[in-house]
Amino acid sequence: MLSDKIRVDLNTAMKARDSLRVLVLRMVLSELNYKKIEIQKELTDEDVVTVIQREVKKRREAVESYRAGGRVEQEEQEKKELAILQEYLPKQMGEKEIVTELVGMDLPKDFAAAMKVAGPKFRGKADGAVVAKLVRGMVNG
Repeated sequence: MLSDKIRVDLNTAMKARDSLRVLVLRMVLSELNYKKIEIQKELTDEDVVTVIQREVKKRREAVESYRAGGRVEQEEQEKKELAILQEYLPKQMGEKEIVTELVGMDLPKDFAAAMKVAGPKFRGKADGAVVAKLVRGMVNG
């Protein structure tokens, strides 16, 4: 399971004295515990990926915020954390792959309804913002 791999990697990082990796992995494990308490059952790999994706999104937003504010050191820190988190996500689909999948789907002409059809298919495999942008383009265009 993915959560077991994170725990093993945490122990390895602690032995290697990799303080940034230890910090990030402890944070992920903490978030996983909160999620486990919230849903009151053991987490599946899909649940773990969902939690990690939420943390990735937070880091991306922080990078943009720090970049806009000219805070280079904090931006670099967030980028490093982002890179560590992305190691635990499945390979993300590119725009071409997403479009190819979307073309084969029978999407409703309403954006919200189209996202209800397309969203679950790409969950964990592609960035939700990219999927939404492409679905919007197909529905409106």
